[in-house]
Amino acid sequence: MSAIALGMIIFAYLCGSISSAVLICRLIGLPDPRRHGSENPGATNVLRIGGKAAALAVLICDILKGMIPVWLAYYLNIPPFYLGIIAIAACLGHIYPIFFRFKGGKGVATAFGSIVAIGWGLSSVVAGTWLLTVLLSGYSSLGAIVTALLAPFYVWWFKPEFTFPVAMLSCLTLFRHHDNIQRLWRGQESRIWQKMKKKSEKTNKKLIQATKKQEKND
Repeated sequence: MSAIALGMIIFAYLCGSISSAVLICRLIGLPDPRRHGSENPGATNVLRIGGKAAALAVLICDILKGMIPVWLAYYLNIPPFYLGIIAIAACLGHIYPIFFRFKGGKGVATAFGSIVAIGWGLSSVVAGTWLLTVLLSGYSSLGAIVTALLAPFYVWWFKPEFTFPVAMLSCLTLFRHHDNIQRLWRGQESRIWQKMKKKSEKTNKKLIQATKKQEKND
């Protein structure tokens, strides 16, 4: 392994260790995503506790954490195997962030960002698989699981030299979703819009209570 490859692996881990969810929630005054909702500092949990705009910001930042290191390594002519290690390092940083007491998310968006760096055609198919699964099932976790299972086959079709690294990345993603797999099997996993509906209902109740209180004061 060259010094450049080793340096990029360390750089990727440090990039991944920047918890976008925690920082953005602090910036806009939302609760800590590690202590609310699913307690997972990722875009899906931020969507539940903070809405679409905050979740989109987290999603973009998490994708960039995987995309930037792999892109840089690609242009530095680092071999495909080490590109895969760099992608895994970025995901490990997201999952076990050194800056946030090693309590991170599941690495789905960061893994997707790493795949985006391989090619736009491939990333479009991967994103389409996740979106279609979520729209049909309502389960964000199932979308990640199905996409992780199919990603190595997509890569083998588009760019076979990256098949093994992406397969390792998929294994890491599946490992992080073992709790979700068990809940899906038992029928205990919540659909993403169910949680958003509950949050909306709670917000509406609070607004109604506040209005009634104001009317009494008047």
